[in-house]
Amino acid sequence: MEPFSCDTFVALPPATVANRIIFGKNSDRLCDEVQEVVYFPAAVHDNLGEHLKCTYIEIDQVPETYAVVLSRPAWLWGAEMGANEHGVCIGNEAVWGREEVCDEEALLGMDLVRSS
Repeated sequence: MEPFSCDTFVALPPATVANRIIFGKNSDRLCDEVQEVVYFPAAVHDNLGEHLKCTYIEIDQVPETYAVVLSRPAWLWGAEMGANEHGVCIGNEAVWGREEVCDEEALLGMDLVRSS
């Protein structure tokens, strides 16, 4: 059976032991696709005139980025889920809408996860 959707969950105190926050996500990616867990340290960027290559397009480089741990498909710039050094967690979900799909390349939802 082909994967159909992702699920993301969070459990918050007081429903957890020792007042912990639990974040989790499953992926609807193919079972044989390599998923990496990667760490990118915080950085101050002095190359503000340059562009950053995302999955399909380039965007302007920002002055500062936070440290992040991400889970992502090996071929992709973005990520399925991750957490930054400030404890912000995010997961990518498919959303089906009624709007027509644009033919132009754009940021993927998973690119937005990495840049959050």
